[in-house]
Formats: sequence, C-alpha cells, structure tokens
Amino acid sequence: MLTIQPLWVILFKKIALLLLIGYVVVGIALMFMQRSFIYFPPSATSHGLNEMTIRNGNESLKIIVSDGEYENAIIYFGGNAEAVYGYYHDFSHHFGDHSLYLVNYRGYGGSSGTPSESGLYEDALLLYDTIKPKHKNITVIGRSLGSGVATYLAARRDVGKLVLITPFDSLEAVASAQYTIYPISWMLFDKYDSIGRVKDIKAPTLILIAGDDTLIPNENSMRLYRAFRPDQADIRIFEGLGHNTIQSSPDYYRAMREFIDR
Repeated sequence: MLTIQPLWVILFKKIALLLLIGYVVVGIALMFMQRSFIYFPPSATSHGLNEMTIRNGNESLKIIVSDGEYENAIIYFGGNAEAVYGYYHDFSHHFGDHSLYLVNYRGYGGSSGTPSESGLYEDALLLYDTIKPKHKNITVIGRSLGSGVATYLAARRDVGKLVLITPFDSLEAVASAQYTIYPISWMLFDKYDSIGRVKDIKAPTLILIAGDDTLIPNENSMRLYRAFRPDQADIRIFEGLGHNTIQSSPDYYRAMREFIDR
C-alpha cells in the first residue's frame, strides 16, 4: 500500500539534509583551511635593523637583533599577525642593557617556510641553543600566539624569566569555545597546549592580561595563570585595553622591566 508522507515531513527531511551537508562542508573547510585562520604572516619589509639568520634544515629564519652583546638577553615571540620589527625601538628603549632577539616565524618577515606549531617549536629551541653560550640569563617574552611558543621553550630550556602577554591556556580551548558544534580537539592540527606545560616550567612568570580582550577571553588567560604555583606567577590586568591595544598603557613595559629586574 502506497503511503504518502505529509508535506511538512518531506520539507523537514530536506532541510535536515541541507543542514547536515552544510555542517559537513563547513567542517571540512575549517579543517583544511585552519592554518590560514591561525597565521597571518606579514611580508618582508625594509626596516634598516640588524638581523641574524639561523638555518633549521631547509629553512632560513630572520631574527631582528640589537647592537652589541650583553650578559642578559631577551627573546621575543610575537602575535599571529605581528611584524616584530615594529616593536624593536620600544624594546630597545626599555631594555637597552639586554641583547634583543625578535623572532620572525617561518613565513614571517622574510623567514622562509610555512608556519606550524611543530616548526615554530623547533626554531625556538634552535635559537635558544644558538645564543645561550653568549648570555648568562635569557628572558623569554611571548605575546598571544607567541605565548604558546614561549611556554614550550620555557618548559624545555633554562629560562631566567618568562613573560606571557594576552596568553591562552590552549589554542584548542579557545577554538572549542568559538566552534562549539565541531569536534575541535579532533580537527585541530596546532593546539599550543600551554597549560599542559606549566608543570615543566621553572622560571618566575609574569602574565599580562588586557581587561577588554575580545580575542583571547580573560577566562582562558586566568585558567593558565591559576595553573602556576602561587609563588611562581604574578599577574597584571590592564583594564579598559584590548588585545591589540594593551601596549598603549604606560605601565606595559614598566611592568615587564620591574619584573625582569626583580
């Protein structure tokens, strides 16, 4: 006996099928394009600053360096779209008694290659091992994406001080909150699990948070802070400032300077 389904049932099935197809298509696009959502490499720019080149296999990495060599050094890992040369003069002004190493990630600012979590980690270790014989103490500063690289380095090398600016607990946690309908833990290639590395970090740590950060929610930064021992980490919250404006505070570099000198 032929059964004719009500029109609303047919429409419901078609809509459900379209939604399912859309879900799968968007999920596939997110999975295969995810690194284009994480990394925004600035192109090489003529800036007139000193650079050193280190080679890691087939890749050449451009590191902006200061004039002269000092007993103490700072390695800086910037954000996911950051042209680090733009911060050189500020760092030089506030940390003129340190050797400076501002890292252009793979694919950034004239460095060759394509950025990835494993590649950035390899490069961070290589840079540290290259410069360590010249310096007594090395402070590592990481901002936003760079905080994930900084925690990795601090967990595996003898770092004097660690500064994390607008950091996340893990990129996976941030992405999972943004894309709640997808299995991000399974889809994400680059997870930057900073909170999972805290147990291996021995360096005194300063965490700087932008109170009005809309890119890295404060709860993710606070979760990372609370993972440290109470006597290991200090925190400073810059109220009224956002993810990309935190450096406009007159206390931004002052807080780092006081922490490093302490």
